[in-house]
Amino acid sequence: MRIIALILVALILPTSIIAQKITARAKNILIIYSDDHSYHALGAAGNKEISTPNLDKLAKSGLMFTQAHVMGGHQGAVCIPSRVMLLTGRYVNRLPGDGSTIPDSIVSLPEVLRKQGYNTYHTGKWHSDKASHSRMFSTGGDIFFGGMHFPKFGGQEHPTVSLYDSTGVYNDSRKRVSDIYSTTLYADNAVRFLNSSTAKAKPFFCYVAFTSPHDPRTPPGNFATMYDPKKITLPSNFLIKHPFDNGDLNVRDEQLLPVPRDPEAIKKDIALYYGMVSEMDAQVGRILEALEKSGLKENTLIVFAGDNGLAVGQHGLLGKQNLYEHSIRVPMIMSGPGIPVNKKTEGFTYLSDITPTIIDYLAVKRPSSVEGRSLLPVIQDPSKKVRSSIYNVYGHWSRSIKSDDGFKMIVYNVDGITTTQLFNLKKDPLEIKDISKEPAYSEKILQMRNLLKQQMTAAFDDLNIDLPDWGRKKNQKSRGS
Repeated sequence: MRIIALILVALILPTSIIAQKITARAKNILIIYSDDHSYHALGAAGNKEISTPNLDKLAKSGLMFTQAHVMGGHQGAVCIPSRVMLLTGRYVNRLPGDGSTIPDSIVSLPEVLRKQGYNTYHTGKWHSDKASHSRMFSTGGDIFFGGMHFPKFGGQEHPTVSLYDSTGVYNDSRKRVSDIYSTTLYADNAVRFLNSSTAKAKPFFCYVAFTSPHDPRTPPGNFATMYDPKKITLPSNFLIKHPFDNGDLNVRDEQLLPVPRDPEAIKKDIALYYGMVSEMDAQVGRILEALEKSGLKENTLIVFAGDNGLAVGQHGLLGKQNLYEHSIRVPMIMSGPGIPVNKKTEGFTYLSDITPTIIDYLAVKRPSSVEGRSLLPVIQDPSKKVRSSIYNVYGHWSRSIKSDDGFKMIVYNVDGITTTQLFNLKKDPLEIKDISKEPAYSEKILQMRNLLKQQMTAAFDDLNIDLPDWGRKKNQKSRGS
């Protein structure tokens, strides 16, 4: 028992010391969340074909996490668990219904801050139950309950939204079809809040959840023609078809374009995708400008992140329902008092780490339901790391593990057919060459399998990759759609 106590002290003490060292801290929290935004679709990430001046400026003003990940999901709508992991610090395997319902036993960051007297505000996408939304937010603007703005319900151009309801009922009288483009609408809401007396009366938590650059890819105005498909570079890992059945090749996202993939069609899709990102970036700029003009910037911690990535032609795929880098890695930036300026960190990070980081940053009590790790040590010293590996999950048929020596392994068990991929990301960051069949890496695969099993246990994964069917239960599918 004494040994356990000493270990706990060793784990807790460094964070406490670092928390004391950060003397300049904000009281307000602004989180801006993009939808289906891959890590590479950002100028600050080194992409020379996309224009994101406002996010690039934000990155220069703060700390950019170049190895931020969504842990994954058990079904196609990865954005459901992603958003819950962001707001609760919980791991995906411990979210009932993959986060579609958030029980009150899982205490969220907005709930913690609301009890501290904060105004907690939300506008934009909400993909979980209304009861949990009502617990978290004391006020809000236009709310979209759902996964995406389907064209038959108005699309991005005319999103169907509901005005915030403090009772949590949200009957039809509060629902309307907007005549304002989705990102503009949600940015308008955020700007109004930041300019309001409510935002100045007491500390606030403002959560702006965009539905862009998620399809339908219909960027408005000049953004629709901002990128010429002929000038778009086809990704080096482009394939006309995925080389094997990964378990979910027929999910909705993969049906947006025909197979085999046409290179010109992919370039056109990328052009529109970039247009969506650039338009969203412009709205981020409006929000940050309003924050500064309102006099609140110097007392606000800003967090920008994406909920999950997207393939858009890479590996013969279009969607996020896979475990390649383009789909599990996301942009993530923190900026504000006490945050390093114009710095980058390559340390492995989950979106689940945002909640414990903000809780420790604000020096408030952490709920026992939080499972992510605080990034305060990284904020104090960007060269530090809180993880040596990253585990990811998709469905009940694929798992991956990435180690800090640059190797990554993906394993599949689709209807009893097992497949292994191994990549050396230091030499092959786009995962083009699978080296799993090379005899020289047989020992590395055994090492990676052992590491994966360890991380599965640590992340409360109930599957066992050593069993023929991975020990799947009756309600756990052996493939997706």
